[in-house]
Amino acid sequence: MRKLEEREQQIENEILQIESETKQIEKETERLRRENARMRHLISCVDQLCFPPESSSTPPPATEPDCEPSSP
Repeated sequence: MRKLEEREQQIENEILQIESETKQIEKETERLRRENARMRHLISCVDQLCFPPESSSTPPPATEPDCEPSSP
């Protein structure tokens, strides 16, 4: 009977350990979700600054074919 009680206690301890690890994983998962959302937002900002939509970008000035390059 003693062996059975020891085994039950061991199982209870394992359950508590698993619950603790599960909570830790859930916290880390939530932290990573927030970090991913933050990174997506930053990437979006960089994309908007570096690659503006065609409608809002100004085309570069056209170079006349008969213009000569400027001298230094």
